[in-house]
Amino acid sequence: MRLESMPELEAFRRKVRAFVAQHSPGVKRHSGVRAPEPALMPAIREWTAKLYGAGFLGIDWPAPYGGRPDAHPLEPSVVAEEIARARTWPPVGAASLASAALIEFGSDEQQERFLPRIRSCEDVWCQLFSEPEAGSDLAALRTRAVREGEGDDAVFVVDGQKVWTTNGQHADMGYLLARTDGDAPKHKGITAFALDMRSPGVEVRPLRELTGTTDFNEVFLDGVRIPAANVIGRVDDGWRVAMSSLGRERSGVAARGAELSAVLEDLVALAARTPVGGRPALDDSATRQAVGELAARVQVNAAMTALAQSRMLHGSERPVDALLGKIFFSELNHDLVDFGLRLQGADGLLTEDDPEAVADGWWQDAHLYSRAYTIAGGANEVLRTQVAERGLGMPRAAS
Repeated sequence: MRLESMPELEAFRRKVRAFVAQHSPGVKRHSGVRAPEPALMPAIREWTAKLYGAGFLGIDWPAPYGGRPDAHPLEPSVVAEEIARARTWPPVGAASLASAALIEFGSDEQQERFLPRIRSCEDVWCQLFSEPEAGSDLAALRTRAVREGEGDDAVFVVDGQKVWTTNGQHADMGYLLARTDGDAPKHKGITAFALDMRSPGVEVRPLRELTGTTDFNEVFLDGVRIPAANVIGRVDDGWRVAMSSLGRERSGVAARGAELSAVLEDLVALAARTPVGGRPALDDSATRQAVGELAARVQVNAAMTALAQSRMLHGSERPVDALLGKIFFSELNHDLVDFGLRLQGADGLLTEDDPEAVADGWWQDAHLYSRAYTIAGGANEVLRTQVAERGLGMPRAAS
């Protein structure tokens, strides 16, 4: 495993950092995977198109669509790290997942139709996977798609409900999973679709969260007609399409590490300027020990990321690597912002919109949001069971 970076990657990093400093749409107000206010979307679309145009997104795409086959495989991770380090907006939506599915399983016509519009950010995509009773257990999804007609006029009529759809309110297209064979085994009989979110019968309802913001949505599908030409891959083979596209999205791991490093920097600065008994909190040995422990865990997270990247480069990835990384990151992120809130004493009880709140209430919002990271992408309790069964070979949990 290599922990140090390679010279060519560091040169690329400097190039990305300069580009981000010059062109980014500004610092995000909130931590986490958040949906921007509608007024910000034009700037974010323009920013995303610039990233694609500069060759910093879609690096692993086919050359005819702007990819660079000779690029180092860790370049997407470097881009994600630098965007996170600058605390600016990453591309919003699920375009990276959708493009991975289209590139591996889509028809030539689908690639020609959708990929250029992803590059220009004319189309923002959302991920329509999770359902009220199919979150961590995605294969339990119930949304149904029934085929009508044959040939060029064939359509699938879709009925069901999706939930936890980030940026659904901004999306032009949806990467949808629906059940097309109700008699097939649980992981079979599912089909992947490209859905025009403006189709009749699509209703997006915002969900206001504990933070007071609206990042997620529930999406209702009532008799939505999707052309059969919008099936991604083969009918009833959507589970393989979805798992493949999810498996190809690795750059987010690097971004999470940069996010933790930024939070740690803020925590140290907060401890240095927060008075406790007339002295900075950082002068207190117990505070230094707690911050030191958190800093050590941030370094462990970085080592876990480097190990996962090393295994990816050598083709020796394990299914549990991503699960362990997600569990470790999400719980460390919570502990970092929790300590930052506790450092503030009684001021930690202030709300985000209180003018007396430290850092405009960033710590309050981050603390409330931190629980989302332990649930999104699979609840940590479920993921621990998967690690036990798949990684350690322990007996399956009783149903």
